[in-house]
Amino acid sequence: MDNSITMGLNADHLILQALREDISSEDVTTNAVMPNAQDGTAQLICKQDGVLAGLCVFQRVFELLDREVVVEFQFQDGDVAKKGDLIGTVTGDIRAILSGERTALNFLQRMSGIATYTNAIATLLKGSKVKLLDTRKTTPNMRIFEKYSVKVGGGYNHRYNLSDGVLLKDNHIGAAGGVKEAVAMAKEYAPFVRKIEVECETIEMVKEAVEAGADIIMLDNMDVEAIKASVAAIGQKAEIEISGNVTKENIAHYISLGVDYISSGALTHSAPIMDISLKNLHTI
Repeated sequence: MDNSITMGLNADHLILQALREDISSEDVTTNAVMPNAQDGTAQLICKQDGVLAGLCVFQRVFELLDREVVVEFQFQDGDVAKKGDLIGTVTGDIRAILSGERTALNFLQRMSGIATYTNAIATLLKGSKVKLLDTRKTTPNMRIFEKYSVKVGGGYNHRYNLSDGVLLKDNHIGAAGGVKEAVAMAKEYAPFVRKIEVECETIEMVKEAVEAGADIIMLDNMDVEAIKASVAAIGQKAEIEISGNVTKENIAHYISLGVDYISSGALTHSAPIMDISLKNLHTI
């Protein structure tokens, strides 16, 4: 199993935070009906078709509650599960299974929903050179999990956070006094290994960004005709990204325009959860 989230990215503290949110002092209901340890098992069942992501996080929730709990899967992240499929089983102290169920499912459903939605859009880009990117429009404290899910679904990660790259947006440009000034200041401050991306809303801004030597130019909320004009103005002088209200329903309009990247906040902020349940709990 891929443990890159829980181990490589040190996500335990985020999972524990989610558990503490759900169990502030005790699980009153579970303690009432199950006062003593009792082994049991439950089935993880898929209730709609989709791409799975976050199985290792689901497992880690139970491990953090009780290291003796055993989670076994029939699938792995990136697999397509169908409605009715048995994804896996959870076996161990029933108290841990009951207390961890909701938190574990919240992660798995959310992450699988993002992977499923991303995959649907990435499939539309197959055969083109365009890469599908996510954004920083993520749920607070869930960015590790959500950006991982985008990758599982076939997308690519844009910068992880503000420390990860230079992206001069409208307010940065306004603060600096203009596109040329903002790019010049970024080049002076940032190490030479950092690419400089500029968000442009008009063809005039695009031309300024090209002249200033931007490495990547983002065409923000432009219509198709404006994008075509911008692509012609940029030529081979910078990589091109388009962004702004790009969804599964309209992405086909942008595929053949000659851009390198399409970024979409919808991958993380608008993906519906995937319906998955933990059912059939019984003692053993």
